Amino acid sequence: MNRMKVAGAGELLWDIFGEDRKPGGAPANVAFHLNQLGMDGRILSRVGKDALGNEIVEFLQSMDLETSFIQRDPIHPTGTVTVTLDETGTPSYLIHENTAWDHLALEPELEKFLPELSAICFGTLAQRSSVSCETIWKILDAVPSNCLKVCDVNLRQNFFTKTQLKISLEKSDIAKMNDGEMELLKPILELPAELNAEDFAQALCRKYDLRKVCITRAEKGCLLVSRNGETADVPGKIVPVADTVGSGDAFSAALIFTELLGIPLSIQARFANEVGTLIATRSGGMPQIREELARLKRDFGIDA
Repeated sequence: MNRMKVAGAGELLWDIFGEDRKPGGAPANVAFHLNQLGMDGRILSRVGKDALGNEIVEFLQSMDLETSFIQRDPIHPTGTVTVTLDETGTPSYLIHENTAWDHLALEPELEKFLPELSAICFGTLAQRSSVSCETIWKILDAVPSNCLKVCDVNLRQNFFTKTQLKISLEKSDIAKMNDGEMELLKPILELPAELNAEDFAQALCRKYDLRKVCITRAEKGCLLVSRNGETADVPGKIVPVADTVGSGDAFSAALIFTELLGIPLSIQARFANEVGTLIATRSGGMPQIREELARLKRDFGIDA
């Protein structure tokens, strides 16, 4: 089967849970789950030439991901994030700096590959370094004009600027964020604080010529709004939560998957919500759920 090539550009790292660690990084999680959904998911990132780098690449290869665009850095270490969970499984993050993914480069082989992409997801976190920020913008300019570009608004610590946010949105077709990030964005993007979620999403679509805006709301579900005014408001589900690490990334993967297949907005929202909820019942951002995703696709009548 000639699978669509899709990519996540940015951070690939280890999430550290006390004595345990699990592979993660938002765009890497997106590519990982797109691969599990049946597309050719590629991670465009950089890890150290160290034991943690070897381990994460070997893990991804064991999960049938192509890893040729995971660069190896001889100077900077593989990225790590210290994750602390509260009693509901909601994480807080300490993202360690000056790691390999801060030095993502547009290498010749990667540049030659970009015209093959059908979709790319990138985030704001990986733009904290001027090196990786410049590389991500070059990547976005180099993909085909019909490549779906999805911006994950990922406001962690102080790793974002107004300029980066505006340029990221200008280069995107779809923007995805959670409801807390929506509130943080209003003053940054000079939008009225009193806007409700639907009006905010429509304003963002108009201001940045976005195809749609997606707002996740944890246990309260999600809201999708298109630039033509179509909306899908899906309630949440009560499930036993292991942790919510990577739930939003799985949502993004399901959204990209259904968008590329031309599936209607209402089904996109329900399917993406189900996938994000499923991840919350597992620990870490990259659980193996290929069979569960295949079953969900059948339940939704998705033949891909």
